[in-house]
Amino acid sequence: MNLFYNPNGVGDVALLQIEPTDGPFDYNKRSDVVEITKDGEVVGYNIFNIGEKINLNGNGYIKLTSEIIDTLQQAISSAGFKYQLDTDLSPKFVVGYVETKDEHPDADKLSVLYVNVGNETLQIVCGVPNVEAGQKVVVAKVGAVMPSGMVIKDAQLRGVDSNGMICSMRELNLPNAPQEKGIMVLNDNYDIGQAFFE
Repeated sequence: MNLFYNPNGVGDVALLQIEPTDGPFDYNKRSDVVEITKDGEVVGYNIFNIGEKINLNGNGYIKLTSEIIDTLQQAISSAGFKYQLDTDLSPKFVVGYVETKDEHPDADKLSVLYVNVGNETLQIVCGVPNVEAGQKVVVAKVGAVMPSGMVIKDAQLRGVDSNGMICSMRELNLPNAPQEKGIMVLNDNYDIGQAFFE
């Protein structure tokens, strides 16, 4: 679940993305709220005049808090929609430990990794040559919004499931990031599963 707010470009509208997906979409407007569905499933909401309900600081991606989620839920419910928002506020950029690295069965330049992120182990397909078992890395979990605006989704790469992304310094928009392709390898001062960004 991701929230975007662009008062200069769009106006005083909270753009809530529940499920990243491509259209076509169906729209149902009630009061100041538009429910967006695809194939009968709710994928997002546009909530107009959000500034009357809460002050959203920023322009672009807005980090969700329990206060913001409560305000959005109240607006959705007050408009007569039954949908209950998922309140998972766990960090989406975390420290992972690459437990295994195997060759992709159908692509020479891809590897299949099993990455421990603390509370679970994720299968991630990666195409970067400098990733190895035994490294600590930055993992963008499903639902993370990259600095570029790209949303990380469950995917399949050449027929193999991939549930997240191993990040480079450049992808994380970190200062002094090298331009050559390669993941960011962390030192041992980081704990597996800890948030990389607060």
